[in-house]
Amino acid sequence: MATYAIGDIQGCFKPLQALLQQIEFDPQHDTLWFTGDLVNRGPQSLETLRYIKGLGSAAITVLGNHDLHLLAVSEGHERFQHDSDTLNPILQAPDRDELLHWLRQQPLLHHDEQLQISMIHAGLPPQWDLQQARAVANEVESALRSEHYLDFLNHMYGNLPDIWQDDLQGHQRLRFIVNCFTRLRFCSAQGKLALSAKGAPGTQPKGLLPWFQIDARASRDATIIFGHWSTLGLHLQDNVMSLDTGCLWGGELTALRLEDREVFGFECEEAMKPGV
Repeated sequence: MATYAIGDIQGCFKPLQALLQQIEFDPQHDTLWFTGDLVNRGPQSLETLRYIKGLGSAAITVLGNHDLHLLAVSEGHERFQHDSDTLNPILQAPDRDELLHWLRQQPLLHHDEQLQISMIHAGLPPQWDLQQARAVANEVESALRSEHYLDFLNHMYGNLPDIWQDDLQGHQRLRFIVNCFTRLRFCSAQGKLALSAKGAPGTQPKGLLPWFQIDARASRDATIIFGHWSTLGLHLQDNVMSLDTGCLWGGELTALRLEDREVFGFECEEAMKPGV
């Protein structure tokens, strides 16, 4: 019986199947954690989404920016579509409504009390400890699952506000929360988000740090798994575990067994440019 955390798949279904064979995954006894971005850019987003949904309680996923992008595009936000999107097979599938409804029910943050490990897709601003992160994640999850979720999706996109204030309200508050959980890599020591910086640590403009390296980060004592950052790659220090090793970009799809921290990888044959 084991728990494996797996980095961003983004529709790379064949590498996922090969990785699961390598770790001898048994859905009757093992559990998979996915760091989000199940879909988009890779060739088999539909197959990936169907498979993970079909695993039921053997799979836990958090939402990534590409997963939220799928939900927005499915509701008519074509102006946000990109030429590199590979979402049409999902949008045209006979079971699309069932798949999209399932996706809307997934969390932004998963916390395991027994393992004392949390999982998100991207990052946390320095002002949030784990308790507050769980609370604000629930705000967005409630909006996504409510009958008014279309209103949330209508106002989800944008880079502002770029710093947390406890008195943020409405769509601005929800947008900031979404941007942290699904897009954050770098920010200032004060927590000002720099969402356009996408390179590896060391390439960022002066005054910015990886979110997990800010000394005063309130969540520093929490153990956090995340993905999203293919140019960072595998990172197992600073009390965080980064698992996006760029499968989509010609790297590997990585699994981390949480009980003993053993790392497994399967090389992907995709060849796209990193950074998104």
